[in-house]
Amino acid sequence: MSPFREPGIHVRRLIDPAELRELARLGLPMVATQFCIMAMGFLDTAMAGNYASVDLAGVALGGNVLWPLFMLMSGLNMALTPMSAQLRGEGKVTAIGPLTRQGLWVALLASGVTVLVLLNASMVFALFDVDAEAARIGERYLEAAAWGIPGVMLYVTLRYTCEGLGRTLPPMVIAASALVINGILNYIFIYGKLGMPAMGGEGCGWATALTMWIELGLILLLLRCHWFRETGILDRFDGLDAARIASLVRVGLPIGLTVFLEMAVFSVLGFLVGSLGVAALAAHSIAGNINWGTYVIPLSIGSAASIRVGYCIGRRVLDDARVVARTATVLAFVYALGASALLLAIRGWIPTVYTGDGEVVRITATLLVIVAVYQVVDCTQATMVGVLRGYKDTRMPMVYSFAGLWLIALPLAAALGFGWFGRAWDVFGFWFGMAIGLTVVCMFIGRRLWQTSRNDARVLEFAAI
Repeated sequence: MSPFREPGIHVRRLIDPAELRELARLGLPMVATQFCIMAMGFLDTAMAGNYASVDLAGVALGGNVLWPLFMLMSGLNMALTPMSAQLRGEGKVTAIGPLTRQGLWVALLASGVTVLVLLNASMVFALFDVDAEAARIGERYLEAAAWGIPGVMLYVTLRYTCEGLGRTLPPMVIAASALVINGILNYIFIYGKLGMPAMGGEGCGWATALTMWIELGLILLLLRCHWFRETGILDRFDGLDAARIASLVRVGLPIGLTVFLEMAVFSVLGFLVGSLGVAALAAHSIAGNINWGTYVIPLSIGSAASIRVGYCIGRRVLDDARVVARTATVLAFVYALGASALLLAIRGWIPTVYTGDGEVVRITATLLVIVAVYQVVDCTQATMVGVLRGYKDTRMPMVYSFAGLWLIALPLAAALGFGWFGRAWDVFGFWFGMAIGLTVVCMFIGRRLWQTSRNDARVLEFAAI
């Protein structure tokens, strides 16, 4: 039974007040966590850029390899959030510990693959015509950051479990602490303070690696909390359990691939837009940064909804899960309309925060018209994907993302941008093509959510995974 309503009594409102409060309780700390993570990336590029422009370029190149790969590999354990929430709803909290222990094994295995790729990133850079010095700095940045990968993989595994337990505030505190720590370490290693040599972009990698291990150390302190101890995570040592790992990967791999496909398509888009000139690339980068800032909130709404949906399914109150799905989706849509209106209202001013170049400001201001429309489908589909994760329905969203982004959006964006079938729309064509592709994704994701949430047999089948 849901703690907010009696069985069989369901208020037919687009936004349910009780669920809205729960989504806010869970989601607001997750919003803050994501903004801290985003700010950490901003600090890395800004502080490296203040050292030298080539170091900024090197760190940016390294980030284009590191973060999509990290999201792919860490996504294998992202299933821990809805799975832990469901077990909590079923009253099987002690089953969360053994599941998490297998997640830690997955994290170690994923770390090995990630480190191997990072140490051979030169092969990735060789595929693109990038500045040799920037590529060299990018390689050294990744070689340094690779030392922190095992720590951060173990950290996010425990973080996903923590969030599945409904504890989203502690990860927020850790993310905020990591932001401050990363800034201090960047200052020391990039600029050569406290007796350290100035290492520029490479120093940024060492600061990132140390921050990753500190994040693990901070979350390990939470294992002493009663709500974490109740899972039995520290009760014993488990070897590899093929059945549990298969269950995690079955749900988690599509999640990781979905996030990877989304991040990777924008990385490719950045390389393509780069061929249009500095002003177009700068405007594209600013638009992407603004888009990410608005995207964080619906992403967090979806994450909070996945926890609530998983919990409701565990309690076998499937009508309540539908209330959560409806409330989260409508909330995201309303937010998207508001974000779009705000972007249209300030589109002439906000680019000036990033640059004083009049040409870049002009291009960005026009580009933000497309980005504003883009918000409606991008924000809404982000939340719906999160809701589907709560149902453990992850494979079809991955298929839709691949088809919509890689088979429709990217080819159409290139055709419009480069003018393969007529006049070249330049950077505007790239974003317009992405908007059309994401509209297709949003429509299919919405259809899938409607079908899954109203198919009790399918819901219970996914719950058994």
